[in-house]
Amino acid sequence: MQKESLTALVRHHLETASSQSSGRSAHTIYGGHEHVMRQTLIALRAGSRLDEHENPGEATVQVLHGRVTLIAGDDSWNGSPGDLMIVPDSRHALEAVEDSAVLLTVALRS
Repeated sequence: MQKESLTALVRHHLETASSQSSGRSAHTIYGGHEHVMRQTLIALRAGSRLDEHENPGEATVQVLHGRVTLIAGDDSWNGSPGDLMIVPDSRHALEAVEDSAVLLTVALRS
């Protein structure tokens, strides 16, 4: 069994994101090319974003820290700690309203 402390990872990656020019830091917790499901912790400095991109499969974003906005076309959804957002099956972006960390879970299409 593998165990990860999300609390420690959030703290570490928020610190890393704050010092990166991109304002981001990420760590794949579970999965990879040999798995269908992938879970990635993503930390974003306030005001930074993941630019618009395609949805690679069924996906959710669980907000662990801070506040984010998920944007798809003209629609947007605000998330705060404890919120689980279903990622739309369309191009979308994620913006950090304040220093934030999310857990992205994706079931990749085969």
